[in-house]
Amino acid sequence: MTSNEPSFKIDEIPIYGDLILAPMEGISDAPFRALTRHLGSALSVSEFINTLNLSHSKISVQNRLVFQDSERPFSIQLLDNDPVRMVEIAKMLYDTLQPDIFDVNMGCSSKNVNSRGAGAGLMRMPKLVARIFRGLSHTFDIPITGKLRLGDNEDNLNYMEIAHIIEENGGKMLALHGRTRQQAFKGQARWEPIAEVKAAVNIPVIGNGDVRSVADIASIKAQTGCDAVMIGRHAVQNPWIFSRLDRHEVQPQTVHALMRTQLQEMLAVHYEKGLRLFRKFARAYLSPYKLSRPVLVDLLTCEIVEEFSEQLDQVFKSL
Repeated sequence: MTSNEPSFKIDEIPIYGDLILAPMEGISDAPFRALTRHLGSALSVSEFINTLNLSHSKISVQNRLVFQDSERPFSIQLLDNDPVRMVEIAKMLYDTLQPDIFDVNMGCSSKNVNSRGAGAGLMRMPKLVARIFRGLSHTFDIPITGKLRLGDNEDNLNYMEIAHIIEENGGKMLALHGRTRQQAFKGQARWEPIAEVKAAVNIPVIGNGDVRSVADIASIKAQTGCDAVMIGRHAVQNPWIFSRLDRHEVQPQTVHALMRTQLQEMLAVHYEKGLRLFRKFARAYLSPYKLSRPVLVDLLTCEIVEEFSEQLDQVFKSL
C-alpha cells in the first residue's frame, strides 16, 4: 500500500506503506532488508545491536550496522538492560550513522538474553523500561520506538502497562507481538491485545504475529485497527508478501532471479561467510518445490560459489 500520502507517521517521519519487515537475528541483514524494501516493506529495522557487545568493540556487531541509504527511514534496534550504557552507545551510533529511529528490543525471547533482563526480560521491570525510554527520548531528537510481547508468561500479561510507559516516557511508536516470552514462537499469536493497545494509546501501533498470507494482512488490520503489520518468519520463504503476493503466485523464474541477486549482495556484505549464511534463505525459497533430498543436500552443502550457482541454475531448469 503506497501512495503520495503516508500511511502513518512515526513522530514527524512519514511512513509510506503498511507492511514492515520484522527485525530478526541472522535474517534481517542489509541485503534482505534492501530486497524487502524494494518489494514493499515500508521501514528498515536492523538486527538487534547488543550494546554490551558494542561497548566492548566486538567486531561481529559491525555487519549489523551496514545499511543502504535507500533503506531510510532506517531504525537501529538496541538490546540491553542498562539505561546509561544504552544512551552512551546510541550517541556513538548516532554520531557515526545518523539513523532515523532508535528501537528498544523488548521482544527477544532467547534464554541468554532474558537471563540478564534484556529483550523480553525487560518487561518484568516496568520502572527500568521507563528509565530507558526517558533517557533515550530526552537525549535524541529522533523518535524512540519499542517492540514488545504480551508479557513474560500467562500470569504476567503486562503489555498494556508497558505500552502506556512507552508513550508516557517519549516513545513514538510500538510494535506488539501477540505472544508471551515463554511462548517464544510456539502456539497461536493473539491479536486481541493489539486491538486493546491500539484503542488505549495515541501513538502508532504495529501488529505482529502469525501473518502468513495476504488474507492475514487484511484480517489483522480489520481485527485490531493497527497502523501497520510487521511480518517476520513467514517473510523468509515469501518476501513477495510485501508486494501483497502469496507464494504460489510467484513464478519460479522470479524466485531464481531474486536468489541470485541476494546471494551476490550477501557475498558483498559478508564476504567468505556469504554463501553459508545464504543457505537458510535458499532452503526457504526452495521449500515449495519439494526437491529430492539428494538434490537439496548437494546444493546446501556446496561451499564454492560458482558451483552453487550452477547447481541452482540446474534446479530451476528442472522445475
